[in-house]
Amino acid sequence: MSVIAQVFVVIAGIFHLFVFALESLLFRKPSTYRRFLVKDETEMAAARPWAFNQGFYNLFLAVGALGGLIWGGDKGHAIALFACACMAGAGVVLVASDRRMVRAAATQAVPPIAALVLAALT
Repeated sequence: MSVIAQVFVVIAGIFHLFVFALESLLFRKPSTYRRFLVKDETEMAAARPWAFNQGFYNLFLAVGALGGLIWGGDKGHAIALFACACMAGAGVVLVASDRRMVRAAATQAVPPIAALVLAALT
């Protein structure tokens, strides 16, 4: 895998670590839950268990992407690229489910898509 593809894998992994923190650790803060279109504390309390769980999905994707790079070789890169494919797919589902989330979906999906394309070209 080229160095530039690896850079995009790292960007995707770091982004998903950030989202893990938002969803699983910081979701109770109004400035955080409003990013997810949650309006008030009542909605936050209802959404919190799902957000907590979703945050761990993002953590596991980040671990797959970053861990695969650290492991290296064909096997490690395959794991990293599979994690990127999952990230890209989740971004597509996000925008398909709510058009208001197009910016978040692009932020989530563009780096792993770039990694996948660049890895395929090298």
